[in-house]
Amino acid sequence: MESEFSPSGTSTDPLFTPRLDLNELHQAVSGVRSEIARIIVGQEEMIDLIIAALLADGHVLIEGVPGVAKTLAARLAARTLAVDFVRIQFTPDLMPSDILGTSVFNAASATFEFKRGPIFSNVVLVDEINRAPAKTQSALFEVMEERQVSIDGVTHPMAQPFIVLATQNPIDQEGTYRLPEAQLDRFLFKIVVRYPTLEQETRILQAFNAQLVWNDLSTIRPVVDAGAMARARATVRAVRCDDPLIGYIARIIDATRNDGSLSLGASPRAGLAILAASKAMAAMAGRDFVTPDDVRRVTAPVLRHRVMLTPEREMDGQTADDVIAAIIARLEVPR
Repeated sequence: MESEFSPSGTSTDPLFTPRLDLNELHQAVSGVRSEIARIIVGQEEMIDLIIAALLADGHVLIEGVPGVAKTLAARLAARTLAVDFVRIQFTPDLMPSDILGTSVFNAASATFEFKRGPIFSNVVLVDEINRAPAKTQSALFEVMEERQVSIDGVTHPMAQPFIVLATQNPIDQEGTYRLPEAQLDRFLFKIVVRYPTLEQETRILQAFNAQLVWNDLSTIRPVVDAGAMARARATVRAVRCDDPLIGYIARIIDATRNDGSLSLGASPRAGLAILAASKAMAAMAGRDFVTPDDVRRVTAPVLRHRVMLTPEREMDGQTADDVIAAIIARLEVPR
């Protein structure tokens, strides 16, 4: 029988003994959450998904209207980590070399030297990723998937950890470029940021009214270093996922490929993403094993940018989330 867990992520069942030591991971997650909560009101789901992506070694695409703290959340998450951080503002005139770097001739040595671009960092915030043309977006393909950059026949590996946090605005489409499916498939999650509730809106106004500098990021302290992140990721990979749940994930992926509402189903990479993200969610909840709830919680963020609706369903006003929810509802949950 599944144990009960408290919101803090620890078991309330005295008979439950985790197979893995989750104490360091729990302290790291709690520290990141508390530091971000000092600035951002609400948006717990977005924050948890960003933390899960960090633990699962995945990239994140954050979509929402202006002013809902997309960029701020990414910057805050980066500041809680004692690693290098860089922000790249994507614009229509941005070139691949502006991101990756370029070879520069050194007259003194009569040789070309590679000057690294801003992508060579640990946490890379790409603001308004859909404002750069396709050739610039494609420059991210190799580095996001293989954690390396190939320039002039030489491969330059990225330092670990390495994560891309990208934002985009779904409303203002003037001067934007649609992200190709191959690039979307490299994001672990697509997080859709909603408006705050009325209560949260009131708390935001109260916080702003109480202090003039309400979004001072200098007060945020790093709570996780690269070594702790590497250990946390190793712990997440060791979280157990039994065969019935493996089969459940496989059935979800297969259902997207045979659903009449979808013209494009999920790729095998999507199944691997659900598995990795489910393990991260389980560890964040204080468990060393995956449950069906973990799988269901991450399925929509993992799949919504990887599947494509048929034109008829788009005209009917359906969304990818609607179809994903229907698929989950009709599949039998393993016991």
